[in-house]
Order: sequence, then structure tokens, then C-alpha cells
Amino acid sequence: MNYTQKPTLTGQRFKTRKRDEKERFDPTQFQESIVQGLNQTGTDLEAVAKFLDASGAKLDYRRYAETLFDILVAGGMLAPGGTLSDDMTRTEFCLFTAQEDLETMQAYAQVFNKLIRRYKYLEKGFEEEIKKLLLFLKGFTESERNKLAMLTGILLANGNISASILCSLFNENLVKEGVSAAFAVKLFKSWINEKDINSVAASLRKVGMDNRLMELFPANKRSCEHFSKYFTDAGLKELSDFARNQQSIGARKELQKELQEMMARGDPQKEIIAFTKEEMKKASLSEQAMISIIWTSVMSSVEWNKKEELVTEQAIKHLKQYSPLLKAFTSQGQSELSLLLKIQEYCYDNIHFMKAFQKIVVLLYKADVLSEEAILRWYTEAHLAKGKSVFLEQMKKFVEWLKNAEEESESEEEEAD
Repeated sequence: MNYTQKPTLTGQRFKTRKRDEKERFDPTQFQESIVQGLNQTGTDLEAVAKFLDASGAKLDYRRYAETLFDILVAGGMLAPGGTLSDDMTRTEFCLFTAQEDLETMQAYAQVFNKLIRRYKYLEKGFEEEIKKLLLFLKGFTESERNKLAMLTGILLANGNISASILCSLFNENLVKEGVSAAFAVKLFKSWINEKDINSVAASLRKVGMDNRLMELFPANKRSCEHFSKYFTDAGLKELSDFARNQQSIGARKELQKELQEMMARGDPQKEIIAFTKEEMKKASLSEQAMISIIWTSVMSSVEWNKKEELVTEQAIKHLKQYSPLLKAFTSQGQSELSLLLKIQEYCYDNIHFMKAFQKIVVLLYKADVLSEEAILRWYTEAHLAKGKSVFLEQMKKFVEWLKNAEEESESEEEEAD
């Protein structure tokens, strides 16, 4: 039998694909359609939004997302560096030619918002576009940068884009020439104006950017002082306070880790006290803040027994050992109270310690860490709500004893008089 090989379609199919490839990277037609539409709608942003909504059904937004966003922002396709490509048609109606005020930028934010809500697949491309535009800042005029900063702030405030786009501002060339910091001022002002500093804080924390704001400045100016002065002078005191607070949280975590390591090594307490006092001065921490860090470090430096009846004994032994350290940082009534509240919180959060509270307080009273004034104040008015009834009940007899002892010593003094 004579078998003739069946014809295959591979070659043919490949050619078709080649043709598609050519179409894929030819945004000319697309650009002309968008530019024409924008020239017709002019400055009427309601009409622009409607035109973009309708065009998505006819034009390939998915393939030409970058072209679309370039035109809406700059009026035409951008060459690397941020200059407009010469050989293409462009429109005079875009973000960069719009009026430089918040109201106009809010209206533009609405255009982008509607477009992306309608064509959800553009979301990723839009974030990429903003990242790219931020890298091109040096190619734009000051007015163009200002508009972009205001728009970006509004989009961030409304959750249209993620704060991770701010990474672009840490680009060395932008930072070195002060472009990043100046842009950040406008951006954060419009963000806070749209929402508030809590919105900024939450978004930055979500993407781990809350500790990176210093990177807006060159390495030799990357200090809390410089950051604070720059943004306070620019009218953004809230942002400098936020950054200072973040810095201080970072320093506290670092210090706590350091203390735990010293305890684990069994360093002499004199050394630990000297080191802690030095660090406390450096980070300008109050004694109240310091005693909280010390308590957490002391309690984290040991593996606790899982059995309730054994853990109390273990805790008493451990805290007796570290009472000189606790005593060194409770020279004020307020610090003693802070420590009492930390103990209450700890015993409430760690269920095995619920019954140990009274024994811990009595031990620290005998070790001269806690005064009777602080304990009585805690008991009568200053305790937390956490586990309050359990802890007040535990402390009842000891508090009565304290009150009696106080009355006795008072009457003895009167007799002596």
C-alpha cells in the first residue's frame, strides 16, 4: 500500500502567528484612535470617561495598556526617560496640560478610577505605569511633576494603587538631585488632604514601606533630624512625627533583642544596667518606656514551663534574679505603675500566669522594685480592664495588709510626736 503523508498545518499556523506578532507591537492605529477621541472630548472629563468606557469594547486595551496610559498622562507615547516620541500623533488634552490644582487632579483621578473599575485587567498595568512615570521624573517639567504628585497622592488615598509604587522614588539618581523628596512633599500633602495621616501609615505598613521613608534622601542626609526638619518646614509635621515614631519603634525592637541576648549569655546585671542607660539616653526614651522594654526582655529570655503550678515558682525565681535590673529603672512612681500594668497585661495574655500575678507583685514589693503607693494606686484606680476582677481579688488581702501597715506606722508616728 502506498501511504501518502497527510499535509500538516504547522507552517501555515506559524505564518499566521508571525502576522499577529507584527500587529501586536504596532500601537500607531491604537494611538490615533485614542488621540482623536481625546481631541474631540477636550477638557470635559465626564466625556473623556465615557469615551474611554466605550472604546474598550472596540480597541485592544489589554495589549496597548502602556500606550493608553502614556497618552492620558502625557498626550502621546513616552520614550525612555520621559520625552514624548516625536513621530507619533499626540493630543493637547492630557494630565500634563491640565490645570495645576487639586480639584482638576481629583477629576482626573476619577477618570482613571472609572476606567480601571470598568476594565479590571488594567489594574496591574496602571501600577506599572505609575512606577515607570516616577522613574522618568527628571524628564518632566516642575509643573508636570506637581500634577503627577497630586494625582498619585489622591490615587493612593483612595486605594486605587498600592504604596509599593513609591519604591521608584528611591532611585539613586532621583534621590541624589533632591527630586524624590520634593515630589514626596506634594504627594503626601495631597494624600493627607484626601484622607489623613492614618491612611498613609496603614498603606505604608501594609507593604513594609513604613521604615523606608528616610531613603528619599541621600545616604549622608538620612537622619531622623534631617527628615523631620525637611518635612516640617514643608508643612508636613504629621509625616515627620510618623517617621520619628517608626524610627523609635525600630530602636525599641533592636534594644529588646540586644537585652535578650545579653540575658541569654548571662552577662552581669551591672553591665546590662549600664548598657541600657546608655541606650535609653541615645534613643531619648523615658523611664516608663524603658521599663516596658526591660520587662518584655526579661520575660522573653526564658522557656516557660507549660504547667501552671510550676510556672509560678519558675517566674518567682527568675524575677528575683532580675529584680536589681527592674529596680534600676523604676525610680519614678509613673514607671512603677507602667511596670504593674505590663505585669497585669502579661499575666492576662499568658493564661498559665493568671494565678501568679499576686505572687509576682509581692516579690517585687519585697525587692523594693514596687512601692506601696504604686500598688495602692493600681488597685484603686489605675488598673487595666484585662482580667481585672481576677487580679483585684488576688490582691485584696495584700492590699488590706498594706493599708493596715500604713495606718499602724502613721499612728506610731503620731505617738512619737
